[in-house]
Amino acid sequence: MQIRPRRNRKNEVIRNMIEETYLRPSQLIYPIFLLESHLEKQEIGSMPGIFRMNLSDLMHEIDACIPLGIKSFVLFPAVPDQLKDKTASYGLNASNFYLEAIRLLKERFPSIVLMSDVAMDPYSSDGHDGYVENGLILNDRTLPILADMAVCQAQAGIDIIGPSDMMDGRVGAIRDALDKNGFEDTSIMSYTAKYASAFYGPFREALDSAPKNGDKKTYQMNPANKIEALREAELDTLEGADFLMVKPALCYLDVIHLLKESSVLPIAAYNVSGEYAMLQAACEKGWLSYEKAMPEMLLSIKRAGADVILTYFAKDFAKLYSTI
Repeated sequence: MQIRPRRNRKNEVIRNMIEETYLRPSQLIYPIFLLESHLEKQEIGSMPGIFRMNLSDLMHEIDACIPLGIKSFVLFPAVPDQLKDKTASYGLNASNFYLEAIRLLKERFPSIVLMSDVAMDPYSSDGHDGYVENGLILNDRTLPILADMAVCQAQAGIDIIGPSDMMDGRVGAIRDALDKNGFEDTSIMSYTAKYASAFYGPFREALDSAPKNGDKKTYQMNPANKIEALREAELDTLEGADFLMVKPALCYLDVIHLLKESSVLPIAAYNVSGEYAMLQAACEKGWLSYEKAMPEMLLSIKRAGADVILTYFAKDFAKLYSTI
C-alpha cells in the first residue's frame, strides 16, 4: 500500500502537528448562579460541583478563574419567590441584587467580560420567559419588558446581553433600546436556536424557574427541526445580533454546524445543565473517565463549529489545559 493514513498518527508529535481543532479556555464562558448576598453558598443537587453563590463567593470564584484563562462569565440570578410577579418588575429594579453584583464585579475585575440573561422567567411568578395572560404567552407585550431589562443590565456594566426568551423580534427591540440609550457598543449574543429540550431540568432546579403552568413549546423550538434554525438566524442577524447561539449543544451538533456554514457571525453553543449532569453521573459511577470524557465532549462542540462554548466544565477544563 502506498497510501497509509496511519503514518500521520504514528506518534504524539505528528498527531499534534496536524491537529485540526483547538479549544482554549479563552473560548469558554462560565455560567454562574447568583444568590442574594446574605445567603450561604448552596450546592445544586443535580449538578455536583456547581453552586448558587453569593457575591462574596462569586468574587473568590472569579479570582480563581482568571489565572486559569477563564475571563468570561454569564450570570443567572436565583430570585426568591416573594420578589417575583407577572411583569418581572424586580428585573427592572436598579437596586436588585443581580444588577448590584454586576456593578461591583466590573469595578473589581474591569478586564473580565460579563454576559447577562434577558428573559422574564427568573423574575416571573408564572415561570415563563414571556408575559402570560389567560394561559397564553404574549409576544409583543413581552418585548418592552425585555428591552428595558437589557438597558438596566447595560447600565450596570454588562458587556454582552443574552436574550434567552425566544420571543419574535426581541433582538431588534433590544438593539433599538440599547442604541437609544447610548449603549451602541454593548453586544448581543442571541439564543437563536433554543430548543424545547429535556436537558434543562437541573438548570430549572438551580433557579427554581420552571413554568407554573404549561410548557415552553410555543416559543422554544421543536427538537425535530433544523432548517427552522436558519430562519431564526437570518432574523437575528438582520435585527442586530453579534453572536448566534445554539442551545443545547450535544444533541444539536448538526445545527451548530449548519449555522457555522451559513452565517458570517460567530457561533456560540450552550453545553447545558443536563449534559453536565449526565457526564458527571457516569463518571461518578466509574463508567467514564472525567479527565478524558469532559475535554472530548467540549472538543466535539468546537469541532462542530462553535466559536464560543458556554459550559459548567469551564473551570475544570482550564485546570486540565494548564497542565498540558
